[in-house]
Amino acid sequence: MGLYSIPNLTGDIRRIAVLNWKGGCGKSMLSTNLASYFAANGSKTALIDHDPQGSALRWLSLRGDERPLIHGINATARSGQLTRSFNMRLPPTTQHVIIDTPAGMRGVDLQELVRETDYIVIPVLPSDADIHSAAGFIAELLLDARVKSSGARVGVIANRVKRNTLIFQSLNRFLQQLQFPLIAILRDTQQYIRAAEQGLGIHELHPPSRARQEREQWRPIIEWLDNGATQQPAFDLNRA
Repeated sequence: MGLYSIPNLTGDIRRIAVLNWKGGCGKSMLSTNLASYFAANGSKTALIDHDPQGSALRWLSLRGDERPLIHGINATARSGQLTRSFNMRLPPTTQHVIIDTPAGMRGVDLQELVRETDYIVIPVLPSDADIHSAAGFIAELLLDARVKSSGARVGVIANRVKRNTLIFQSLNRFLQQLQFPLIAILRDTQQYIRAAEQGLGIHELHPPSRARQEREQWRPIIEWLDNGATQQPAFDLNRA
């Protein structure tokens, strides 16, 4: 079993990896919000944390027992008593697997993960460094024949977007040139921080009106995952 293999997957399971070379682009935020959304909607959900920082599992540790269960897996752990395959074993009824990946993944590790994944979500922040990094990462995905032949659907999310900034137009131009679909635009908001502090996702905040706008921005992400859409939605970043 390889480092990024996902074991004992049977039946109709969707495997979603949140992936980018660069750290700090919101991979853990997206991973935890995806996991909480599916769990809250009755899906048997697992959250695999490959990131040595363990942000996703820290979030999970804050989640109360009264919340819908999410099965957490520390994919960076090493134990002399438990084998890696045992640590990585998923409940047999698992329906969604969310994979929070570490920064810097490339080469063989990237290829291995993609082979085990149905959907790849790439978050991009509005900064010169993030745009440059994402361009290189996406170029590697496009050039690697094994990645292209894997069948994984790839989509991009513009994350923490602030409309009235100088970098906004650079992000706009970059996203419009991509060969992968832009599936959502998430604005910079404190609601994600408030949810994370409680081990919650944006869809679990109460009252529902508290994060109505944020949940609306998540709708195209859920529709893309549910429908397997491959066409780019008609987003206008100037109205984001």
